[in-house]
Amino acid sequence: MKPSTKPISMLIVDDSMVIRNRIARLVANPQLPAINICGLAGNGEIAVQMARENRPDLVTMDLTMPHMDGEACIESLADFLPDAQILVVSALSDKATALRAIRKGAHGFLHKPFTDTELLDSLLELIG
Repeated sequence: MKPSTKPISMLIVDDSMVIRNRIARLVANPQLPAINICGLAGNGEIAVQMARENRPDLVTMDLTMPHMDGEACIESLADFLPDAQILVVSALSDKATALRAIRKGAHGFLHKPFTDTELLDSLLELIG
């Protein structure tokens, strides 16, 4: 992503409201550039709808969700938002799952549970 004066827009996708709120709180960290959260989605269907409306630059994506799982959602987002950086944040930790997500369009993988520092480092790597 090119540095600009425009804040980075971010969509947070996770079926856990606790995780969505934690990520939202952490992106306000002064170590990160300005990030505007353009949506919080509890499943892939809502995420696709919000992404079409808001065109986020950055997405955090859970894999295990109702209605549309993360892999299907990543594929859909990569289709119409090819420049969006997608960070998978999932309790599924096997290499095959991570590789499948990356092949479908994800750019990084963070295993749950994660520390605040791990999330910040992962986000900085994607937007840096």
